[in-house]
Amino acid sequence: MTQNENLAALSKAGVAVWLDDLSRDRIRSGNLQQLVDEHSVVGVTTNPSIFAAAISGSDSYDDQLHAMAVRGVSVEEALRTITAADVRDACDLLAPVAARTGRDGRVSLEVAPGLAHETDATAAEAAHLWWLVDRPNLFIKIPATVEGLPAITETIANGISVNVTLIFSLERYKAVMEAYLAGLEKRAEDPEAGFEGIESVASFFVSRVDTEIDKRLDDAGADPALKGKAGVANAQLAYQAYEEVFSSDRWAALEARGASKQRPLWASTGVKNPDYSDVLYLSELVAPDTVNTMPEKTMQAFADHGQVGRPVQETYADAEQVLQSVRDAGVDLDDVFAVLETEGVQKFIDAWDELSGSVKEQLQDKK
Repeated sequence: MTQNENLAALSKAGVAVWLDDLSRDRIRSGNLQQLVDEHSVVGVTTNPSIFAAAISGSDSYDDQLHAMAVRGVSVEEALRTITAADVRDACDLLAPVAARTGRDGRVSLEVAPGLAHETDATAAEAAHLWWLVDRPNLFIKIPATVEGLPAITETIANGISVNVTLIFSLERYKAVMEAYLAGLEKRAEDPEAGFEGIESVASFFVSRVDTEIDKRLDDAGADPALKGKAGVANAQLAYQAYEEVFSSDRWAALEARGASKQRPLWASTGVKNPDYSDVLYLSELVAPDTVNTMPEKTMQAFADHGQVGRPVQETYADAEQVLQSVRDAGVDLDDVFAVLETEGVQKFIDAWDELSGSVKEQLQDKK
């Protein structure tokens, strides 16, 4: 059982390696265990798109679908039963990692994306999913919409670990960290409630930022040398914001009571432009206490030829300059981030609808 040297080096530099994919076949075939054993994988993230691909592309779900079809369960219940079962099994597989690290070994399950703009419904769904999966190394994914922020606070206050997703801008990221601290402070009001087992990550998206900004740079006739840089620069400055918040007196008071830092998680790290290095969003985002969740293709690319780049803490001035140059070229970053959030929520809604349609069809076929 030999760990891949490149991924082990990334891990040693402080970056927790997570797989951005899950399916029943991955678990049953031993593939996920192999990635844990040989590729330094210590966590798993899922989303509606991932489950849509898993369920439509495998017969591993047939027996369970047949049993639910016979019982006449609703599509919504079937969906949650199937996804919760896969996440629960992945949590069990990663339980030794959770026991060893105390913070990793986590598997993420997302609230229904159609609730992204409904605070109370999101908090209620988070509590239900936490109960349904019933594993301490679970993360409930909540989108970082304006309406999602108070749901994050409420969920953390209830002792539920949260993966905040769809963060694109520094401004929203700072609001996410505020929501996390507020949740911990609210929980601390109860002298009986502790912080043990409560973890959180904040998923800051990278490649989608480049895709949108590159398109706008082309439209503006800007210097092509600016392309493919903003996504990394934006994430690097997010880590600077993280350092500021989690070195504050406010944080120190919570940490003294046993609270854990909300780690930045680099998401959307599969490179979409073939002109860029296929490990760009791994090698350029190396910092202590971070997570990088990646598709297996990207993971294997780094295992093959990835190299750990310079620490993020050395890049802040350059990153500021990159974003300023992008602004000077005529790109409205605020509009970029607003568009990306809207599109991000809609993509997950579309995937959820596709997943619902697929499950509905299979329930009918299995009767």
